[in-house]
Amino acid sequence: MFANSVQSDMLRDIEREVAYTRHEIGRDAFAPRVMAAMAAVPREQFVPESGRHLAFANGPLAIGHGQTISQPYIVALMTDLLAPRPQDNILEIGTGSGYQAAVLAQLARQVYSVEIIAALATAAGQRLARLGYANVSVRQADGFHGWPEHAPYDGIVVTAAAPQVPPPLVEQLKPGARLVIPVGMPGGVQELKVVEKDADGSITSRNILLVAFVPLTRAATGSDRQET
Repeated sequence: MFANSVQSDMLRDIEREVAYTRHEIGRDAFAPRVMAAMAAVPREQFVPESGRHLAFANGPLAIGHGQTISQPYIVALMTDLLAPRPQDNILEIGTGSGYQAAVLAQLARQVYSVEIIAALATAAGQRLARLGYANVSVRQADGFHGWPEHAPYDGIVVTAAAPQVPPPLVEQLKPGARLVIPVGMPGGVQELKVVEKDADGSITSRNILLVAFVPLTRAATGSDRQET
């Protein structure tokens, strides 16, 4: 009962944040299926036990290794901007705890998620499997390069800020698909962007909102890859 109550509070917080930012994000509400996905995923399972009393608060939470789970509003916003469909194959860069992947898994056919930190990749893969998200695959690798074996993708979401949009991710978009990514330097101005590949392959982008994300970490050359 308590979880249901605080989860309802989380959804109301998201709705209030949408109302506050509606001019920037260009919408008055998120799609009902996005909000249903946010309601369906047990967010408390994706945060450290010591922080579970704050799991549904509308703010980011530390998950170790210098990483965070994004605030619910940002997860919902990025999901709504991506607009995944039931038949879509989605690429996520920055698995973290696996929460964003779980939300996407409610909405898409398959989610491929890349995490550079081995301990997070392993834990997220195990967590997602334990919770029954059979349509999520996790790889430990440098997300800058995407996951080319399963490309092209119907949508890509990046949950860490890159100095610029990684060209390999744009290359791995299907024509007509979009990439949602925060772009900017750590501690500086970051813009949440939507990058779209038109049917003819031309690229357009638009800025949505000022945000603050952890940086997209790059791997040393020759690092190993692992999949779960």
